[in-house]
Amino acid sequence: MGRRILSVLILVSFLFLLSCKQSIKDEIVVCGDDKVLILDAERSTEDSVCVVWEWKAADVFSQIPEELHRKCRNMDECKPVDDNTKLLVTSSAGIALLLDRETKKCLFYAHVPMAHSAELLPENRVVVALSTHKEGNSIELFDIDKPNQVLFRDSLYSGHGTVWMKEKKLLFALGFDELRAYSLKDWKTDSPKLVLENSWKIPVEGGHDLVRISDFELLVSGHDGVYRFDVDKESFIPFEPLAVSKNVKSVNYNKETGRLIYTRAEISWWTHHIYSENPQKVLTIEDVNLYKVRPAVQ
Repeated sequence: MGRRILSVLILVSFLFLLSCKQSIKDEIVVCGDDKVLILDAERSTEDSVCVVWEWKAADVFSQIPEELHRKCRNMDECKPVDDNTKLLVTSSAGIALLLDRETKKCLFYAHVPMAHSAELLPENRVVVALSTHKEGNSIELFDIDKPNQVLFRDSLYSGHGTVWMKEKKLLFALGFDELRAYSLKDWKTDSPKLVLENSWKIPVEGGHDLVRISDFELLVSGHDGVYRFDVDKESFIPFEPLAVSKNVKSVNYNKETGRLIYTRAEISWWTHHIYSENPQKVLTIEDVNLYKVRPAVQ
């Protein structure tokens, strides 16, 4: 009898974990204006969007300097990191934030002019692009324990996407007309560096977004369409579902499920819609001006 009960408990636990994993896969993270929303894609319809988590910039005002409060608007990208337990938020108004999803506590902040994208790197380091200074646009490297100190900076024209590919031990960064690959150097010291290993001219004008879809593939979106980039072959291949689409701002594709989620410019480069295929839906977020959209798991 005891073994039977134990077997039942194990089965129930497995099914619970499986359902949790599935629910995470069905979550979509969006941001815009001064807020971040997490949606349940499965339960959302074109007429009714199911919001399961909401954060407003005012939630962190007590944790950051007052002069940065006005920077917490025009949220550009919200990227789930660390197994969806944290969220990296960037704002084109000039700030990058690392949030704890459960407590909504701010774990890191930095004033980064025109921040469009960020990535969490090993050893609790954060890289942010696009930082606009009098010297030009750049990517900047921070330690979450030293928010006011730039550890490293490299020029990058109009950086709009960052992806850490741990299998390759490379950081990829998207500029206006190029894709770069950086390696990490002196990483466990107080003076870490990003070393440029390679650069490729992208086949689209105006790089908009960069995401990973496998251990060796990236998706690059721009004004003239979307391309798959094979890291091993160093080649760009038209991404057929959106190969001829114009003004795609962000695109995410899950090879396992076939789910495609993207946004595209509508008015003034912002959108109120999320386009989802498999299943096919158009979700409307009326009170938020969206730029990028992210699934909880990529």
